[in-house]
Amino acid sequence: MTSIGFIGLGIMGAPMAANLIKAGYEVIGYDRSQPRLEQLRQQGGRTSTGVPELVRVVDVVITMVPDSPDVEDVAFGPDGILANAKSGQLYIDTSSISPKTAQNVATAAREYGVRVLDAPVSGGEQGAIDGNLSIMVGGEEADFAAAREILEVVGSTVVHVGPHGAGQTVKVANQLIVAGTIELVAEAIVFLEAYGVDTAAAVKVLAGGLAGNRILDRKAAGMLAREFQPGFRVELHHKDLGNLQAAAREVGVVIPLGAVVSQLMAALKAQGDGGLDHTALLKLVEQLSGRASR
Repeated sequence: MTSIGFIGLGIMGAPMAANLIKAGYEVIGYDRSQPRLEQLRQQGGRTSTGVPELVRVVDVVITMVPDSPDVEDVAFGPDGILANAKSGQLYIDTSSISPKTAQNVATAAREYGVRVLDAPVSGGEQGAIDGNLSIMVGGEEADFAAAREILEVVGSTVVHVGPHGAGQTVKVANQLIVAGTIELVAEAIVFLEAYGVDTAAAVKVLAGGLAGNRILDRKAAGMLAREFQPGFRVELHHKDLGNLQAAAREVGVVIPLGAVVSQLMAALKAQGDGGLDHTALLKLVEQLSGRASR
């Protein structure tokens, strides 16, 4: 039985680890939150007291942490993953970080003989719970083949998209499309409500035509009800859009609409709504329209 060390048991990591346990893998988890560790134990997993102890006793290491500095914290240094890994060990980072950081981790890992994949995911909390995430993987083809069986437990669409850093590059493109679509759906809802249209009926017909999209299918009901319990927090999407802008500048690509939605997400975070679901962009549209939130 393959043993998996899972570092980061938050909104996304916890259900991913739970699905690996259900699939028969031995999962040993680490997180700074004791309640999260206790939840993993109740689900049939084991826990570790730290990163070095975890890495030394597992076959595969998976991380799901918030940002590039968090990945660097757990990957580098004497108490990090690389310094304590066995030669040939597989390290899969499913966090959403900058492509440059993913490349730096992979470069450093070569000195330790550690095989690295950047494998960010899309699908939100519900996708993690259902095990149908979309996973975009960067790294060596042989390492992807070795990890595929594990990744297919947590994702229904698992695709090797290129060398190290390519997974994160595709992920920031994903976040551009998602943020832009949320903003357009939010604007459409506020517009329709201003005219007194039956918005639930409007969403149904829009979803059935060319305007149909996953945001309408999965997020519109919560937006209409003004329920912004986070499946993916504003502050995390703000971080991803920052990574997008940096990566676009590096290759000289202009993303005018992406820049606008990035600023809107930044404004929402600055107003204290960073902990809400990213669909809370609706609140900002209402504010800019001079309409009180329902």
